[in-house]
Amino acid sequence: MSQSNANSERYIKIARACLRAINASATSGESREQQIQSVYDAIDDAFQAEFQDYRESVAVMGSVLERIASGQLSGDAAADLARKTLSGSGHNIEQKPIH
Repeated sequence: MSQSNANSERYIKIARACLRAINASATSGESREQQIQSVYDAIDDAFQAEFQDYRESVAVMGSVLERIASGQLSGDAAADLARKTLSGSGHNIEQKPIH
């Protein structure tokens, strides 16, 4: 699957989660503030779920960079470790609420 298709699927999943939260809040009997917060929470949950793999990849890459930066690896070992990491990783974001 191309990166564009993966991003489109993520967008669709997040949009559907938002719509479900909006629909649920409209019939929940909660106050307006609670309804809005429910929608925000659903958006955050959907983003966090969709980007968990990215966060894990960044953690792995950070660990690898620390090992390389320590200078304890030979040039070949550092290059090999970097290649292995790049072949199995993606990009990531910090796990923080969006709003």
